[in-house]
Amino acid sequence: MSNSDITIAKLNTVGEANAQYVVSLIRSIPDFPKQGILFRDFMPVLSDSKANHLLNEALVKAIPVNLDEFDTIAGLEARGFLIGPPMAELTGKGFVAVRKAGKLPPDTYAEDYSLEYGSASIEIERNAIHPGERILLVDDLIATGGSALAARRLIEQAGGIVVGCSFVMELDGLHGREALGLDAVSSLMMMPA
Repeated sequence: MSNSDITIAKLNTVGEANAQYVVSLIRSIPDFPKQGILFRDFMPVLSDSKANHLLNEALVKAIPVNLDEFDTIAGLEARGFLIGPPMAELTGKGFVAVRKAGKLPPDTYAEDYSLEYGSASIEIERNAIHPGERILLVDDLIATGGSALAARRLIEQAGGIVVGCSFVMELDGLHGREALGLDAVSSLMMMPA
């Protein structure tokens, strides 16, 4: 399946040819996880050394705030764990994991949120974020913004301040960016929902 409906946004920071190379590796899988959904899989990008390097470079170049405006990067389970640590290393920041419920020892903060087909809960360890710590939130995809907004609330519950969000992909028309209530949001690619 062609990726001609993917719009390069901030991915162009690594150059047009390199951006097109990264996009060419994204798999588009129709009717997954259910009928009528077109699933976009960026995992093949990570398995390609050149594309993985370009993705990490673009993510750092596209951070929507200055490097001195955040202290730590927080990534959502699971694919935020794949992009967050390299971003943290490249920016000289630490990394905090936002986990699915039940994956951490008992001393956690938790936040519930709605999904298109149910509900879920995420958690962070109570001592993972210090009061006033400025956080850049990262994940692979923003659609309706439900999981990212829950992560923002969770970080704020722990005393942190989410100063911006970075995503690999953004689905057009679902208004996830607006749901976050932040001006500092970036995505590398846009695609139809």
